[in-house]
Amino acid sequence: MRTIPCLRWAIVGMLFLAAVLNYVDRQVLSLLALTIQKDLGLSDIDYGHITSCFLVAYTVSLLIAGRLIDRIGVRWGLAMYITWWSLATMAHAWANSFASLAWCRVLLGLGEAGNWPASTKAVSEWTSAKERAFAIGLYTMGATLGATIAPVLILSLASGGSEWRTAFLVTGAAGLVWVLPWLWLYRRPSEHPRITPQERALTDAIAATSPSAPAEAEQGEGRRWLAVLARREVWLLLIGRMLTDPVWYFYQFWFAKYLAKDRAVAQADLGITWVVFLAADIGCLAGGLLSAWYIRRGSSSPAARMRAMLLCALLPPLSALLPFAPSLWVCLGVAMLVVFAHLMWLTNISALLVDQVPQRMVATAFGVVAAGSTVGGVVMNQTVGRLVSEHSYTTWFLIAACLHPLGWLILRLGRVDRERSAP
Repeated sequence: MRTIPCLRWAIVGMLFLAAVLNYVDRQVLSLLALTIQKDLGLSDIDYGHITSCFLVAYTVSLLIAGRLIDRIGVRWGLAMYITWWSLATMAHAWANSFASLAWCRVLLGLGEAGNWPASTKAVSEWTSAKERAFAIGLYTMGATLGATIAPVLILSLASGGSEWRTAFLVTGAAGLVWVLPWLWLYRRPSEHPRITPQERALTDAIAATSPSAPAEAEQGEGRRWLAVLARREVWLLLIGRMLTDPVWYFYQFWFAKYLAKDRAVAQADLGITWVVFLAADIGCLAGGLLSAWYIRRGSSSPAARMRAMLLCALLPPLSALLPFAPSLWVCLGVAMLVVFAHLMWLTNISALLVDQVPQRMVATAFGVVAAGSTVGGVVMNQTVGRLVSEHSYTTWFLIAACLHPLGWLILRLGRVDRERSAP
């Protein structure tokens, strides 16, 4: 049987495509929100509740998905979750009320959550510490590329909003096409028939140098969970993401609405938001390259991530200036800098988790940490919904300006960069 050169990067490429699909599917609602709200008679508070339904389901699913993927493996786990969320996306086409749309978002959240624990576990199995942040940045760039192309793609499919149901059908169906090549390509390194000798040696070394799991992790499901929850770095990273990821969720779920309401951008022109997500694409790669540069200069992997994250934390305070920007393009420029910095941050905080947690429990730990992220997103949705209905977006932008510096300070004081801390 013929081997596949650079098999690990072909796998990362498939993870990249999965992330593109993940973010295209979740962006349909926010981009067509004005039309859907009008069609179904939904208020801004209703919209906030519906997006929170997605995030609550996403949070619950992350806790289950990570553990499930650690048990059944990346190959079948990711295929199952992509099939689920693709069908859930298509189901939106039949929504005709607040309740039915909310249930569709619940189903979508339950499915989409599985993508990230699976991708993180795949990276832990196939890439070395020097490559890891770049690999995570590459597939995370798939998410931001999905958000970049979504405005043009979705608004085109919806014909300016009049055919919003078609957009859900087409984007959902695309995910089903992805599953077959994935099942053909992916195996664990030790089981893959097409791996080259060089990559087998690399992946054997990766497995040998992974942090050790505690012995009690082998003694039952309850002890496995305790082994994850007993790790100090899991809780620190959970807090870090809970504080900072709401900034990114805002740009996914609310920024287009902000431009329409406060900047008088017509729905047909909201495709301009692609420039913000382009900045996020660049941030994904830049974050991985920056920490890899620090590693080459002699820093340990965890210390390199934290040094990179310190630089990332310096730009999001610009959020405070965004509502006072004198023009649309200045507003977009500030937003680009903020999301660029956040995606650099996100790439490194994800790599930090893989650095510090044993390979056999990476997906479970990632699910727990990411659940903290979505809890922050739910709080953000409810907060912004109330602020917009009763006041304005300005207060939210002031809050967002403080979150990354606070998150970095908590991680630093908690010594999350202490190399391979014991549980």
